[in-house]
Amino acid sequence: MRPRKRQKRTPTEGLWPLGSTSGEKAPAGLVCLGVVLGAHGVRGAVRIKSFAMNVSDIAAYGPLQSEDGNTHLQLTVRGVSRGAVLAEIDGVDRREMAEALQGTRLYVARAALPDTEENEYYHADLIGLRARTVSGEPYGVVRGIYDYGAGDVIDIDRDNDASIVFPFTREIVPDINLAAGWLVVNPPTQTDAEDASIAENPEAENLGPEVS
Repeated sequence: MRPRKRQKRTPTEGLWPLGSTSGEKAPAGLVCLGVVLGAHGVRGAVRIKSFAMNVSDIAAYGPLQSEDGNTHLQLTVRGVSRGAVLAEIDGVDRREMAEALQGTRLYVARAALPDTEENEYYHADLIGLRARTVSGEPYGVVRGIYDYGAGDVIDIDRDNDASIVFPFTREIVPDINLAAGWLVVNPPTQTDAEDASIAENPEAENLGPEVS
């Protein structure tokens, strides 16, 4: 989760978790904070791709759980290496056990996260919102929010099964109504031309065979 920002605004820093940037909708009431990439060492430690703004805060909101809720994981963060969080999990003390967790998505209850401030949104709350134009015409459905280093972009599924990506700014997304389940988009003029930039949803890096 990050505040929407105008083109030159500095991103807010802090403990705000992003939630998954994979474009996949989390189970109801949950936010995906990371995914296990694999084992680290021989004593059961794991490497985790964290979706928190401060990646080491993945364990700051209490125990995590698997998508089906059958597995609960208590993490102890030991460091960060090459963008991955190095962590120990209670009860996991062998490499084979850590390897068995590869690909496991790590969720936390949405209620456990801090309240957002004005113009701040958890990515997980935006995925699945209906998009419409400033004139009220249906435009698509939010597929994901991504950050490739130049600021957040919003990926919207169009009716033709393709997706289109815009900068996630107040100028382009002037209104968001989470309670009603929609947001307004004001696409840049060039995106409505015949040479509009249509993109398939990019895979987030480092999730298993390829995912906040």
